[in-house]
Amino acid sequence: MTTLDELIQKARHLRSEGHSPGQIADELSLSMETVTWLLTQEKGVATPKDIHIDWTVVSGESQLLEESAQMLLSRLHLKHPEGPVPQVYVGIAISGIPLATLMAVSEGVRIGIYHPAKQAGGEDPVGSMSGNFDIHAGERIVIVDDVITSGKTLQEVISYIKRHGALPVACCVLFDKRGIRDIDGVPVYSLFKVSRID
Repeated sequence: MTTLDELIQKARHLRSEGHSPGQIADELSLSMETVTWLLTQEKGVATPKDIHIDWTVVSGESQLLEESAQMLLSRLHLKHPEGPVPQVYVGIAISGIPLATLMAVSEGVRIGIYHPAKQAGGEDPVGSMSGNFDIHAGERIVIVDDVITSGKTLQEVISYIKRHGALPVACCVLFDKRGIRDIDGVPVYSLFKVSRID
């Protein structure tokens, strides 16, 4: 199990390597609030209640990653047995990309890549689709990521997809820290729900 000191060291190391707080949050599967606390440890600020999920044993092994993507597909198809086949699997950078790619290959459809606002720089960061891996109006989209921490990133992607005339039909994630069933009417399918019991 990772100790708090180890998480602090990992966060600081990633920052020294040029990662933004949003990228660190994604790398460590933690909320932005937790990462901010890890990097600053402001006096008087309580340690955020969060859960660290280390799935590097799976993410670092292509066979295990492929099997995880297949489990996500099975989960989706069990809940939507007669639903229309998605035309695009959109992976949220960075950990959702390999999962979405493997799912898209298995289904014989396109891959899209979304860069969330928390990874963007500047005063007023915004999220965006990759120009080379974009979506088109009218397409049915499944959004793929590794972990739901707060649900804000999925909400951001759903909003983006709707604004651009496409139809988000589902969100597929490995781990859900919030127990979210749907976001803005789009069903969320996770393999594992993680709960903190205090």
